[in-house]
Amino acid sequence: MTVEPDYRHGTPGKTGVLLINLGTPEAPTAKALRPYLKEFLSNSRVIEIPRLIWWPILHGFILPFRPKQSAEKYALIWMPEGSPLKVHTERQTKLLAQALHGTTSPAPVVEYAMNIGSPSVADILNKMKNEGCNRILVIPLFPQYAASSTAAAMDAVFAVLEKMRDMPAIRTVKQYHDHPGYIAALAKNIRDYWDQHGKPDKLIISFHGVPRKTLDKGDPYHCFCHKTGRLVAEALNLNSEQYQVCFQSRFGRAEWLQPYTAQTLEQLGKAQTNRVDIVCPGFVSDCLETLEEIAIEGKKTFTEAGGKDYHYIPCLNERDDWIAALADIAKSNLQGWLEPEPSEEALEQSKQRALAIGAQK
Repeated sequence: MTVEPDYRHGTPGKTGVLLINLGTPEAPTAKALRPYLKEFLSNSRVIEIPRLIWWPILHGFILPFRPKQSAEKYALIWMPEGSPLKVHTERQTKLLAQALHGTTSPAPVVEYAMNIGSPSVADILNKMKNEGCNRILVIPLFPQYAASSTAAAMDAVFAVLEKMRDMPAIRTVKQYHDHPGYIAALAKNIRDYWDQHGKPDKLIISFHGVPRKTLDKGDPYHCFCHKTGRLVAEALNLNSEQYQVCFQSRFGRAEWLQPYTAQTLEQLGKAQTNRVDIVCPGFVSDCLETLEEIAIEGKKTFTEAGGKDYHYIPCLNERDDWIAALADIAKSNLQGWLEPEPSEEALEQSKQRALAIGAQK
């Protein structure tokens, strides 16, 4: 059990909002990548292979070589302030706090944590509790629920709660793949880009891939991705020939969700498609997978196969309409928690009643 902060009668509780993202290494170096990859690829939600089989592969083949390769890719996209994923998540957290300011007094405490790396879920949850948050809304920054992302983040939250004697009340947001504000922000982001750069022959809507067996086992991620893609296409008035939903980041030899983004780009390149635009709605912040795998490697795949013009459309990042949608998601899930702070007189009366029946503080 964790050490509990002193309970003081007559002290109002606070409401907190915790954003959780996947995580990032501390630096674009092999030394920093090794512990990050080890933690990430050791999660049974991420790699659903028996440990007896997976452990020799991870420690014998992946960790000795992959950190250097990944570090080289991170170096290509690293920002002066640090990892793009962390930079954008920090900015979104501050903007969400501003958007929620005034909804109640005191305003909700808004923090972020990384499921892998720092700041850790455990550190931030304990920090929020020590600051007096006895009600916490958890919002994973993964619009489309998947066991390997959203559920893994929730596992981290509940693992911390398991060690608390006096747990805060917890609410969780499972998914928002079809939230009107999120869809509208995605569509406006694309439309704004097209207003500046013109429209493509084909829009690729690419999501992070997962093994096909997860769909067969009942994971709804595949369906959520397709619904997001369909709603965005409808908002843009695109017909079925003008866009395609694909899945990126295939790892290993097993079958993953198809069609694969890389193969689709190669096929479009071989068909000498004049222009392809690609967007990644499953990521609300630009990161390694969008800036390196899609923006750089995707372009190389397409153009080397014979394609002509390739455009990557950035993630939502700090767009005003996305922050407004995130605030709407938070407020709809905070119903009943955003109440006015009790008056000082009411708090003092509560404290005196407690002291009268034997309370120590």
